Amino acid sequence: DSIPGTIVFTGELARKGFGLNQFCMSLMKAENRAAFKADERAYLNGWPLDQAQKDAVVARDYGRLLALGGNIFFVLKLAATDGKGAQSVAASLAGQSVEDYAAMMRAGGRKPVALAA
Repeated sequence: DSIPGTIVFTGELARKGFGLNQFCMSLMKAENRAAFKADERAYLNGWPLDQAQKDAVVARDYGRLLALGGNIFFVLKLAATDGKGAQSVAASLAGQSVEDYAAMMRAGGRKPVALAA
């Protein structure tokens, strides 16, 4: 928890995000992706998600999804459903465009920010 901007996927988050992660894994099947794309809210209502999780899914707020118990490997299934890759999600988490994020990484990445003592 002491790494700035990092969400540690703990047992508590795993329990909190169980339904969210099950939903994300369901998107591995083409028929589930089609049902989700046809009516996102209706599809989400079939899963044990709280309202904050549903809202974060609809908004594609990846940082919020992780804070609400989403495991990055499962949340990437949602991005893939939208035709987006891991770099797109990483850029979103960094608050950058995909192009700016790629340029930053090619330039050696960013320096970690120390927490105030």
